[in-house]
Formats: sequence, structure tokens, C-alpha cells
Amino acid sequence: MMPAIVDHAPADGGDPIAIFESGAILLYLAEKTVRFGGDDLRGRTAVNQWLMWQMGGLGPMLGQNHHFNRYAPEKIPYAIDRYVKETNRLYGVLDRRLDGRDFITGDYSIADMAAYPWIGPYEAQGQRLEDFPNLKRWFESIAARPATIAAYEKGKAVHDTSAPMTEEAKKTLFGQTAAAR
Repeated sequence: MMPAIVDHAPADGGDPIAIFESGAILLYLAEKTVRFGGDDLRGRTAVNQWLMWQMGGLGPMLGQNHHFNRYAPEKIPYAIDRYVKETNRLYGVLDRRLDGRDFITGDYSIADMAAYPWIGPYEAQGQRLEDFPNLKRWFESIAARPATIAAYEKGKAVHDTSAPMTEEAKKTLFGQTAAAR
């Protein structure tokens, strides 16, 4: 599954624009709305750096943690240990970044929006938020935002996360090759 949106009212007034991948979607929406993307060159640069950090590190590594811990048909101790430790390292990077800051780049931004959902299942990732006080404070702050609460309520109406993953869903998520259509 790949996140995608279609903007039927792009800022240039032209034809609808289709955008895929979460980072590209967040960048597009920040640019369109002139919100959450940094207020000046330095702010935008910081937001973009941390968004790319999430896209290239936090998301993929925590995704591997989830895969080997929750979904892999064979439990491979080396893989589980590797990704639990890498998750811990990345939590530490984020914890240090948040020291003295309310949000990743100072102001709430698309970098926070991208990183936040990955921290939610911290227990399933073999982590304790108590070990990362700045990260814990940041996580709880975002969880309490009215927009976050509303978004997660909408999500529940669309997708039941409590249902176990079916074998068919596993084939779709983990068994595709370039030949799959």
C-alpha cells in the first residue's frame, strides 16, 4: 500500500494533481497551505532535513522492527535484535534533538507529523518512553493535540487496527515482486 492523494483544487488553478508517498504529500500540502513547512529559508531547511531523516531512517528502520517482530513467519533473533537496537538508537537521536525544543524544528511542522505515528507503537518496538524523557514529552504533547485526536478518530472509522492481519493481507504487503500487479 502506498499513500496517495489527489488535489482537485491545486493552487495554480490547473488540472488535479496526484501525489504519492507520505513525505511528498506533506511537502506538497505545506507548500500549498504555507503552513507547517518552516517560515524562512533556515526553518524550511530544518523541516526538510528532519522530514528526510524520518523518511530515510526512522520510518524504514522501525518498519523493519515491526516486520521482524510482528509479521515475519520465522522469528530471526539477529534481525529482531538488530532492529530493536536501531530503533533505540533512532529514539535517542530524536530525544537529543528535542532537548530544549517543543517540537523537532522548534515549531510544530510536517517533520513532527511524519515522525509521530512511528513512535506510537513503542512497546511493540521493544522501547520504553521513560528512557527518552524529551521524546516522551513531545509524544504526549502531540497525542493531546485536538487535530491529532480527530485524525486518529477518523482513522478508526476507516481501518480497524485491532483486527489481526489476514494471510491475504500479508501476501499483499510482504509478498509482491516487480511482476505483481
